[in-house]
Amino acid sequence: MKLLRALFLIFPFFLAPSLLLGTDSSLIPLPVLFSEPEAAAPKISPDGEKLAYLFPENGVRNVRVRLLGTKNEWTITHLEKRGIRHFFWHPDSNSIFYLEDQKGNENFHLFQVGLDGKNPTDLTPFENAKVQVIAVEPSNKKFMLLAINTRNPKYFDVYKLIFATKKLELIEENPGNIIDWVADHNFEIRAAQALMPNGIGVINVRETVSSPWKPLLQWQLEEDNVKIVDFSPDNKSLWLLSSKEANTTRLISMDIASAQRKVLCEDPRYDVAGIVSNPKTYSLEAVAIIKDKTQWQFFDPQMEHYFAYLKTIHPGTIEIISRNYEDTVWTIRFTSDIDPGTYYLFYPKQTKAEFLFHTNSRLLSYQLAPVKPIAFRARDNLLIEGYLTLPRENAKNLPFVLYVHGGPWTRDYWEFSPVVQFLANRGYGVLQFNFRGSTGYGKDFYNAGNKQWGKKMLDDILDAKKWVIEQHYANPHKVAIMGFSYGGYATLAALAFYPDEFACGIEAMGPSNLFTLFNSFPPYWEPLKILIKKRLGDPQTDSEYFKSSSPLFAADRIKAPLLIGQGENDVRVKKMESDQIVEALRKKGQTVEYLLFHDQGHDFLNPVNRLQFFEAVEAFLNKYLGK
Repeated sequence: MKLLRALFLIFPFFLAPSLLLGTDSSLIPLPVLFSEPEAAAPKISPDGEKLAYLFPENGVRNVRVRLLGTKNEWTITHLEKRGIRHFFWHPDSNSIFYLEDQKGNENFHLFQVGLDGKNPTDLTPFENAKVQVIAVEPSNKKFMLLAINTRNPKYFDVYKLIFATKKLELIEENPGNIIDWVADHNFEIRAAQALMPNGIGVINVRETVSSPWKPLLQWQLEEDNVKIVDFSPDNKSLWLLSSKEANTTRLISMDIASAQRKVLCEDPRYDVAGIVSNPKTYSLEAVAIIKDKTQWQFFDPQMEHYFAYLKTIHPGTIEIISRNYEDTVWTIRFTSDIDPGTYYLFYPKQTKAEFLFHTNSRLLSYQLAPVKPIAFRARDNLLIEGYLTLPRENAKNLPFVLYVHGGPWTRDYWEFSPVVQFLANRGYGVLQFNFRGSTGYGKDFYNAGNKQWGKKMLDDILDAKKWVIEQHYANPHKVAIMGFSYGGYATLAALAFYPDEFACGIEAMGPSNLFTLFNSFPPYWEPLKILIKKRLGDPQTDSEYFKSSSPLFAADRIKAPLLIGQGENDVRVKKMESDQIVEALRKKGQTVEYLLFHDQGHDFLNPVNRLQFFEAVEAFLNKYLGK
């Protein structure tokens, strides 16, 4: 299933929601919420005989392998600090590939390890370079395609990794504007997405690898959101997500020879989020549209039948994690607002499911808080959608947390969040909301956030606070703001520009100065800068806006207590962003707690750091927000 987000297990019969909620209303220990999952991301080998999944060896995520139909299983990787997040099977089913960076620097290397777990090999041992996987499938047991920026740190070229020799062969050089390379089903690079210096986006295609490139689709960056999804099964068309000539992003098919377009799926209000296609035939089977919850449009009646059966097993959102090449066994993940993950094996020919494991079985003993979709109108009448979580039904006049998502060019979903459940379990109301500039609601909503950091995007946050107070959910004097990455910026901006609005703030990895943020992006973001200038702004031509929207220049106005977390190796929001705002606040004598994590990047992937941070959050909220 190709879901374009980002974007981080039950008995073989229907388990009623009341059982999922458990019976214990006591405090959930922080390690239960924030430790590594007991098991996650199970993937079937291409031959359908083995299962690999993530398992916390000594508290750190590693890869474990199981022979299906037996009790034989063993761990094949042994990382000790930062666990594995991304792994996949070799097409021959006899080894595993995984990605690993160094202390959060996001320069991922590709490793290969055999099923005996001996001698893992770094296949891309390049200093200060990053690898991205373009194509690897069971149909090709000879090589895979990678994008690596070793020739020039700003640009990703295409390499062929020969499995037999483990040698890399350069096959496409990036001219300096390509942000996405796409291979057809014959493993030939025949499509590329470029951003031009004049603000034009282009999809380039070619009939064969020896044919010249030609533009298939062009657009102004404000008029369209385009993403190449895949080639059609016959390799003659491209499937694209595009909002050209529409407000919302639609799934369209474009013929490479004629450029003729056909709309395959659309919704008048919400963007298409992703597709499900067959692992062997590549045929389109289903399309996901995420409204308040995920909805599906089916193109294969058999897939609709399968989903209908799976819904009898679990009431949550269905996600296909993996399918073997012959499509005889799948791994399925069910999630909901109160279930972080329940995994099954599914046998489509028998229409039969077999329970695998829970992501976190310890949560079954606790009462979790339902997450309710809501909507409100901003001051300019723009409809803002979001999710409300209360510690108990119909609770009123609560100490409250506005939890602002990162990105900002992403969105919140109806899903399990350990942060939200932690807050609700401690007695706080929580509101998540998709302010203007969030994705998923069409390009008008997306463009409404252009160059609105600290402006209308911040107005939406204040309007969200007003809404929870007007609905009597929140105590007007006990509202906190919290967020990570862009949500961290929003926290700093809210406290600096509206110092009387919030009782306190919590942020991690949040930019404090838009000038230093823009000038410190990693080198491989260079081709994306034309898009960033459209969305965030240009420090040269928008200097007044950058200054007026940077919390650092209004730090002397901050008076609410503040807790800040930062990874020393963050390449997206550098350590200086936190250092400079902390220094300014401490010079003023303002209350600020600062946690710096030396082996962390733009994340809380190290479980020890994650637990330490949320222990600090709990104490901070107890002190400054109270219950």
